Amino acid sequence: MAERERVALVTGAGSGIGAAVAAALLERGWRVALAGRRPGPLEAGAARAPERALAVPADVTSAASVDALFAAVADRFGRLDLLVNNAGVFGATAPVPNFSPAVWDEVIAVNLTGAFLCARAAFAQMRDQDPRGGRIINNGSLSAHTPRPHAVAYTASKHAVTGLTKTLSLEGRAYGIACGQIDVGNAATDMSTGFGAGTVQADGSVRAEPVMDVSAVVEGVLYMAELPPEANVQFMSVLATAMPSFVGRG
Repeated sequence: MAERERVALVTGAGSGIGAAVAAALLERGWRVALAGRRPGPLEAGAARAPERALAVPADVTSAASVDALFAAVADRFGRLDLLVNNAGVFGATAPVPNFSPAVWDEVIAVNLTGAFLCARAAFAQMRDQDPRGGRIINNGSLSAHTPRPHAVAYTASKHAVTGLTKTLSLEGRAYGIACGQIDVGNAATDMSTGFGAGTVQADGSVRAEPVMDVSAVVEGVLYMAELPPEANVQFMSVLATAMPSFVGRG
């Protein structure tokens, strides 16, 4: 397909990485559906290129809402070439014995169930459309590899996303559907605003952590998204160069 015809759906597109990725895809000529819970930021993002953008408020934890989201994308654009499965939350932190089951449920619902529901809908759309195929990029995290203290739900959810990514890659082969995962460490977004003030480290100390500009993540997503159909980045890690607790013992 010509580049101008490609269609992307970005979840969590109201802020942070999702908003930046959606803006970059629009700049590159993609048609883009922006999904998230808050209509205002989605509509502001879509206003960059209203003839090629669609803002769809959606709750990724709800199967009915996700089905309605994908129906809206199909109705407007007719197909889907790329899902950027980005919606996520970190949740309140606490040591494991004190960790709230309610927080666990919230984080797992968004980060894992939401990613599954969107991937499931995208897979079906890509399998059945003509021409068939597409690409799914899951937003993992360095926490898919190495945990942060006091973040058991986030860590567990991101480890599980890796299993989702591998399964989508395996089952997508027969239908021309590629799936990869980008694992991000300390991009400068609303989710990382506290890192400069200090976060708990593996040794129990509290230290400020460096962050990187979100554009570094965007470039990684664009590289993955615009590969030819026969090529795939299975996993990519993009992290602030000097961040602790990932390479080495921290």
